[in-house]
Amino acid sequence: MTYNLLTLEPLRLSTVSAALARCLNVDVREVDVADEGTDQDLRNWEALVLCEKTTVRGDVSSSLDVYVQQSVDPKPTERELASAFARVTGTAVLFPAQEAVPSAYWVATAEGSVTRARLVDMSDDDEARYTVETVEAPVAGLPRASVARIPEVVREQPIATPLAEAFAAHLRRLYPAETSTTGSPFWLASDRLAAWETLVRHMEVAWAPSGWCPPDLYQERLRARDELEGLRSRLPENVAVLLQNALDSLDPLFTELTVPDTGVLREELLPADVRFSTNGWWWDRRPDPLPW
Repeated sequence: MTYNLLTLEPLRLSTVSAALARCLNVDVREVDVADEGTDQDLRNWEALVLCEKTTVRGDVSSSLDVYVQQSVDPKPTERELASAFARVTGTAVLFPAQEAVPSAYWVATAEGSVTRARLVDMSDDDEARYTVETVEAPVAGLPRASVARIPEVVREQPIATPLAEAFAAHLRRLYPAETSTTGSPFWLASDRLAAWETLVRHMEVAWAPSGWCPPDLYQERLRARDELEGLRSRLPENVAVLLQNALDSLDPLFTELTVPDTGVLREELLPADVRFSTNGWWWDRRPDPLPW
């Protein structure tokens, strides 16, 4: 198993070795850590834990690529290892989030907290350099980072959409060419249903794991539900029935998870000139409290 960690403070090779041994519960003699100056011929390539330490610039000091042999058990998750490593070494540790956004990271602190971070790669041909632009909670050692929510990671969060996936799979079997054509009614129906189900499923788990939803993303997914109304008349009857069956499951769940709204949602999300010309009933219900 491999782990990718970035530390705010520079660390000696011996410090990294001792910390990894403690965090992974192995003998320190079974940990081999090397940097740019290490003689590769002197390394213990059979060690249980191998680590490549690279000096980087900017807001972080060290990049650690850690490989743990299969025989090491149990193996922590990346989050668990980063958190333990931060506690042991006394320095904050960044590790990549699972979202597809390149800048999406987490930062684990020596005090035990874990928060989101936006990491920007400023590297050039001569050196690796990183800037931590934003964190969602203050982190000692990052005084220049702004403290704010990071909206792009919410859009990329993996949220299961089983109804939309089954609908799309059915369309691909029946109408493969039309469904794969971007912008066709079949493609739009699959895409907009996935957006609508993503919103409902995100609400169902109380906005986990992000804990919130950006207002522009919420609006975009309500707009997707708007589009589904018009799409039904452009689809063959059998596909329209399948779409309606999916909506018959999602719409009641959306209703269950929301409360009647007297215009608060429209005022929050829509410009005044179109505020009351949007007629879908889903605009007349809202989460309580609003998730932003």
